[in-house]
Amino acid sequence: MEVLPEEDYEEDVTVTDDEEDDEESARDLESSLSNIRITPTVTNITKPRPRVALSKCPSSYKENSSQEKLMLAMAENFRQQYVLLYPDRKALLLCPVNECGVQKFVSTTLRSTLLPYPELYDWEGCASFVADYLSLELLDPPFELPKQLSSPTWVLQTQRGTCFDFSIVLCSLLLGAGYNAYCVSGYATKEMCLLDQSRQECPLLQPQIQDKIEEPKKPIKKYSVKPPRDLQSNFERRQEEKQQAEAEAAALKKQLDAERLQKERERPPPDPLRGLRVHCWVLLLAGNREIPENFFIDPLTGKSYSTTNENFLGIESVWNHQNYWVNKQDCTLGCNEMTFDLGDLSKWEYVLCGQSLSIISEPKTLEEPEDEEEEEMDELKVFEMPPSWVTTINISPADMEMRYPGGMKVIEYRKAKLEKFAPYLLKDGLVTKLTTYKDLDCTQASTIKEWFKHRSDHLDERELHTDSNETTEHFRPGRSDALKYHRYLTLVPETERQMDFYSHIRTDGLARRIEKPFEMTETFEDRTDFLFYRHAVYGKQIKVIRAGEALEQRPLQRVEEHFHRDHSKPASKDVAERIFMVSDRRIQVTFHLEDDRIIPAWLNFIKPKEAADSQKAQAFTPQMVSGFQVDPSTKPYTNLQLYEMLVELMKEEENVELCIRDSEKEVRSILSSREKEDSYTDLQISIYNPTRNETARLHMEEKERMAKEKKQRQKEKELDLLAPSQVRLGLPEVLTRQDALQLRTDCLNEFKQQLFNKASLIQSRMEKETEELQKKQQWYQKNYLTMSNEDEDDYLAYCSDAMFRIHVLKMRLNRHKERAPQKYLALEEKLKRHPRLASHLL
Repeated sequence: MEVLPEEDYEEDVTVTDDEEDDEESARDLESSLSNIRITPTVTNITKPRPRVALSKCPSSYKENSSQEKLMLAMAENFRQQYVLLYPDRKALLLCPVNECGVQKFVSTTLRSTLLPYPELYDWEGCASFVADYLSLELLDPPFELPKQLSSPTWVLQTQRGTCFDFSIVLCSLLLGAGYNAYCVSGYATKEMCLLDQSRQECPLLQPQIQDKIEEPKKPIKKYSVKPPRDLQSNFERRQEEKQQAEAEAAALKKQLDAERLQKERERPPPDPLRGLRVHCWVLLLAGNREIPENFFIDPLTGKSYSTTNENFLGIESVWNHQNYWVNKQDCTLGCNEMTFDLGDLSKWEYVLCGQSLSIISEPKTLEEPEDEEEEEMDELKVFEMPPSWVTTINISPADMEMRYPGGMKVIEYRKAKLEKFAPYLLKDGLVTKLTTYKDLDCTQASTIKEWFKHRSDHLDERELHTDSNETTEHFRPGRSDALKYHRYLTLVPETERQMDFYSHIRTDGLARRIEKPFEMTETFEDRTDFLFYRHAVYGKQIKVIRAGEALEQRPLQRVEEHFHRDHSKPASKDVAERIFMVSDRRIQVTFHLEDDRIIPAWLNFIKPKEAADSQKAQAFTPQMVSGFQVDPSTKPYTNLQLYEMLVELMKEEENVELCIRDSEKEVRSILSSREKEDSYTDLQISIYNPTRNETARLHMEEKERMAKEKKQRQKEKELDLLAPSQVRLGLPEVLTRQDALQLRTDCLNEFKQQLFNKASLIQSRMEKETEELQKKQQWYQKNYLTMSNEDEDDYLAYCSDAMFRIHVLKMRLNRHKERAPQKYLALEEKLKRHPRLASHLL
């Protein structure tokens, strides 16, 4: 099957390099095919399209050029041959009408465009944008091709279209980005044609595959200690492994049976139109932009699929901006066994033969001579695809930011619902919301996950588990309290929660705080005192009077602190653990373990009782201290040293209690601020966004207004005739009559002087030229007898030029004398109408 026999091409068309010959051959071929009537494919669309204002459409939308008419005639000839050779196959989508009702060849509807947005530079970004930006119109009936194929500009303007419109827009963007992209017309499953994703897992819920990092093997030392001998029975170990394997196999079988039953229950009913539902998608061929292998892109979802995916049931044709190919392969088994070498004529039939074939087909071997290749190309190059009739595709930054039709889009998945919103559309800054459900009907919510942008509280993500009522929040850097993560059940203080912080921002190095009703644990990083862990245990709340107010407070019962090793001190003097048993009035200190020891040193202190109303303070005695020294040769502590250590530890206990109370205050402050931030959310707006930032917009408008006024004042000052004279008068704001008359007189006198100076300048130049000419003539009178022919010619040329210059200067002087009085009167009249002099001169 071909467009025309080679004999017809040779007789009717002559391929040359001159444009005139091309036009003549095109007219001849058009006249030979003028008796062919073009019949488009008849289909219906579910909803009427918005009406197009024909007056606003470019001429290329409303009419066809001579080259396009010829292309339509060739496409009709191709269609007739296709129907003759394949009477049982469905019609091809060759020449549908556009939004203006004019027939256009499908390849000319593609417009290769590269938009100035980084996210549209790769195929993932283009596919995601098209899937988000457009809303789907279903084909009606679903087994016929569309009658109308709108331009990408109209589809982007209305933000609605069929799967064919989706593919045209996506393919145009991919071609502009440098991909080898093609639109594919074929057949797909019901779920893909109807954009039904209710049986698919949400992409946000699919676990990300992480590469396993292999642990480095420990080197085997030659003289290492041998491990102890394993005395366990091998028979018993094999029996245990056998029983464990049987249990795992039974559990796996049970799980597989449950999954199989679940799939059978969720399996959709058989589709009576399977294999007949028309669909359009995009094919990306390997090669360009480092694409390793061919794959499909569904424009409705923006997802990529293998060319052997079971959702694609068959292909009728493919096309790009250069050519159109019809599939000649058997699609009984879908696309599993199809090949996409479009240069293979046994599997693909093209409409136009030309340069596009040489790009797609495999390169020639080096053994073939170049002359033969050029001759073959000259024979194949008959007619090139007309340029696209579509105007330049343009998407404004506002439309890119809005992204979704109406600013939002809802997608239903299996046991999940995904809602997407444009930035700044909602007051709380919500951009994505994912709700998971326990049942297939999506009635019982399990978790609600939300993503935010541009919030002043820097909230980035929030997740709510409905069963446990547990909420987790993630924050971006920038908060004054350096909060990074917050897990809680309620915002009431002294309840179970976990807070993570950006430790490198905080002065105290706090990284995590875990709070329970009677416990609080804090973890620190990179502190100068080497503290990294603190655990506080509380008792039941009691009433405490502070500053004349009765407050409920949890009393401290026990505080435990851990420290990293400080290598500037010996291990026996470096504290590793410190426990303040407040309720028992005891303090326990444990030092770091020395390198050659297995037991650390420790000290236990009993705090003396404080003075009461009727009792004196208890005195310190050596019996209040007990301890253990690892090295028996070490000199023991004296009573004074122990007393000083006890005093220092009691001060540290007070400081630790103050730190814990400050932590409690900080928790209450954070919870209070979080309640206010949730009740009233303020969104951050960049100063470079004048459309939303009112202050920035007013500032820019004021700046532009002032610049405009300054420019206007400068322009008026430059054109003001009285400016030089006003300077001499001291630039008075209000002029008297005497000042006005003086300005008028000065201005006229200055102008008169300018006219006189100009006449004098012209007169002096004319006199100078005349004097030089007379000198030259006198020189000639003296030397004309001895002059050569060349000198005489130079003299004559000089005289001619001098006479011309004198004549021009004389004409300028006469014209100046004629126009000078007119200019003087015009200036006098202009001064009478001047706004600052008019009231004084009338």
